[in-house]
Amino acid sequence: MIRLTGNLEVMMSNNKLFKSFALFITFLKASTFTFAGGLAIVPAIERDAVEKYKLLSRDEFMEYATLSQTMPGVIALNCATLVGRHAAGTVGMLAAGFGAILPAFSLMVLATILAKMIPQHGRLLGAMRGIRAASAALVLSAAFSLGRYNLKTTFSVIIMIAAFLLVVVGNLGAPIIVVLSGATGYIYQRIRRHRERSHEDAS
Repeated sequence: MIRLTGNLEVMMSNNKLFKSFALFITFLKASTFTFAGGLAIVPAIERDAVEKYKLLSRDEFMEYATLSQTMPGVIALNCATLVGRHAAGTVGMLAAGFGAILPAFSLMVLATILAKMIPQHGRLLGAMRGIRAASAALVLSAAFSLGRYNLKTTFSVIIMIAAFLLVVVGNLGAPIIVVLSGATGYIYQRIRRHRERSHEDAS
């Protein structure tokens, strides 16, 4: 059984059709069983796409996961588009995207139909509170993983702290934070490059 599973994973790593199927299953599972959305979905996708099916390296996945946070739109769909395109081209992008949106669309249609039938108190409400608490842990886990990948320099840590303070204390919106952070990084890189050239010319 273990050998069959290993052979299947090798086939998926070598064939675009199997890769597209793996992408569809990965994002379908993540979107179906991960509550709270957004960052909470990242660990589930990473586990299957990187560790199980080996569709891309962990660094590549973290790069795309980070880009997904900064781009407008639904994070799961952004991530599906980037990871799917990288792993299996346009077909993979469509397969991953379809897998990402199918559960949300189906569940929202069902929830809309049954909304008035769900009791607003009692054991079901307690279950929903438990799920929301667990979702907070998933979000924190994903934030920790992304932070460990992206915060490798003093400059990155300073930008992270400044952005956090601007959001919490300054009450600025995410688009402004992204633009300011990008501009700061651009200027920092230009200054750094200028100093390196000056040092090379002096030596």
